[in-house]
Amino acid sequence: METQQNPGLPFMKMHGLGNDFVVLDARASGRMPEPGLVAAMADRHRGVGFDQMAVILPGENADARLVFYNADGSVSGACGNATRCVARFLMDQGGKSALRLATDHAVLSAEDAGRGLTRVNMGAPVLDWAGVPLACDVDLLHLPVDGDPVATGMGNPHMTFFVPDAAAVDLERFGPAHEHHPLYPQRTNVEVVQVVSDSEIVLRIWERGTGITLASGSCSCAAVVAAARRGLTGRRVRVNVPGGQLEIDWREDGVWMTGPTAHVFDGVWRG
Repeated sequence: METQQNPGLPFMKMHGLGNDFVVLDARASGRMPEPGLVAAMADRHRGVGFDQMAVILPGENADARLVFYNADGSVSGACGNATRCVARFLMDQGGKSALRLATDHAVLSAEDAGRGLTRVNMGAPVLDWAGVPLACDVDLLHLPVDGDPVATGMGNPHMTFFVPDAAAVDLERFGPAHEHHPLYPQRTNVEVVQVVSDSEIVLRIWERGTGITLASGSCSCAAVVAAARRGLTGRRVRVNVPGGQLEIDWREDGVWMTGPTAHVFDGVWRG
């Protein structure tokens, strides 16, 4: 039973292509979760279950500010699908068709893309070793790692491998083996990419601090940036992930991501 001593913590459960989130609207309270609370809520057996958590805070020079957490309670600088989900919630709540969201990476523009889709500019990719960040100065297009991956920063670090068959990769082993590579002092997201054409790829994802996910906005952006820089695709690409499809468009003003969102339910955490 809800009491004065434990009024509970209201939350929203959302997802983009099965990449699921708990969203806390802390604009009024300013309450930030402790890492232990994040991890407890993330537990899919004893908690709510999610890939990432997003906390909405008041924004300066933006409609709101977002802080992201991985399922293990660690902070993440970016989460593209969560950004789209929160953007859709705030646009619907405020009767807007566009807004700006501040993150640790950049102030991101979001807009209604029509047909129930939401589009977010994830900002310019980080293409210098210190910004990714990496442990030392190396060629980001050809990392000195078996498999010849590419390094990209999208507000969080990424290591992208190009493979003949993405489905054949044992991601349960491959992902964690590279997430903790010493070249990445803050760990890294790991992507395996199968190029279908110059405008389409298949992507599988291991997210830092979370594991295998059905989709990831920042990983999709990083994969397209890596593929385009390698000359394997153009800059506008359809990304097929296990949860569905995202459209990524690397423009002069940033990497735009378009896809669906879902507000699944509202709840109160009393753990």
